[in-house]
Amino acid sequence: MFKAIIQSFKIFLFITLLTGIIYPFIVTLIGQTIFPYQSNGSIIFKNGNAIGSELIGQNFQSTLYFSARPSTINYNPFPSGASNFGVTNKFLHQQVNTRKYNFKNDNYLSDSIIIPSEMLFASASGVDPHISVQAAKLQVKRILKSRNINAGYSKLVYHLIDSIKEYPQFGVLGNQVVNVLSLNLKLDELSEQWKTLN
Repeated sequence: MFKAIIQSFKIFLFITLLTGIIYPFIVTLIGQTIFPYQSNGSIIFKNGNAIGSELIGQNFQSTLYFSARPSTINYNPFPSGASNFGVTNKFLHQQVNTRKYNFKNDNYLSDSIIIPSEMLFASASGVDPHISVQAAKLQVKRILKSRNINAGYSKLVYHLIDSIKEYPQFGVLGNQVVNVLSLNLKLDELSEQWKTLN
């Protein structure tokens, strides 16, 4: 009996050492050595200051920037989650109709334009950092007008969107998307170039 207790205690210590210290140390070492950017949260910096993560969506309320996907948790990653409303839920229908109206109205779109679904429905996580290429391009007119930039520059903004688009995983999973934070940073850089030209 006493021997069995000692043996069990040794196994407990070994498993604790292996899974609680050795394994985390090795994984951390590999992550920090080979993938330091990803293992530290894919943090994006501007002028030496952290302004967000490439993996976590943000609420861009200013008309000067591309809008992100709606969030039911106000883009807070700690209670990450969705509303869990079913397709027959009246409140969900109200949300979708309101979002559709606001998106069309804010971006000067005609009623015939079909709004991409990710701009109408919140993601399951509530912090999805991506929108489709189509959703981004539908916002170009509003952004040019808000920044008081000639509509003739729209091709440059479309090219900017295409230049940072991400392709479907393995070529088949999902759609072409853009990271909204990265896109808005590139937009600011482009705006600075326009200022120097004008």
